[in-house]
Amino acid sequence: MKYMLLIRPDDDYSGGVPAEMIAATEAWVREMTERGVRREGAALRPPAESTGVRRKAGKVITTDGPFAESKEQMGGYDLIDCRDLDEAIEIASSHPIAAAGMVEIRALTDDFD
Repeated sequence: MKYMLLIRPDDDYSGGVPAEMIAATEAWVREMTERGVRREGAALRPPAESTGVRRKAGKVITTDGPFAESKEQMGGYDLIDCRDLDEAIEIASSHPIAAAGMVEIRALTDDFD
């Protein structure tokens, strides 16, 4: 089953992600890729660089900055493919951000296949 891991650090890392977090995350990526469960993933640019898009009354409206007024912002994602939710939890709990924030697990739906 495919799951999206939404990486949500507690810190906004506006001064840059600490080198030890980068190294730990790179090691996690290598391990999960070698294990054959990680399909893809990436870090995201800071929320301040985001663009929100809405369509109202036929007009496209864009806004700069974070889409939500929230302390928690998504810092990245990983797409994994594993046996079941238990394995997804085990994989997510080993991500370095699980100790410095939260890793949200969301199952993918097959509705659009």
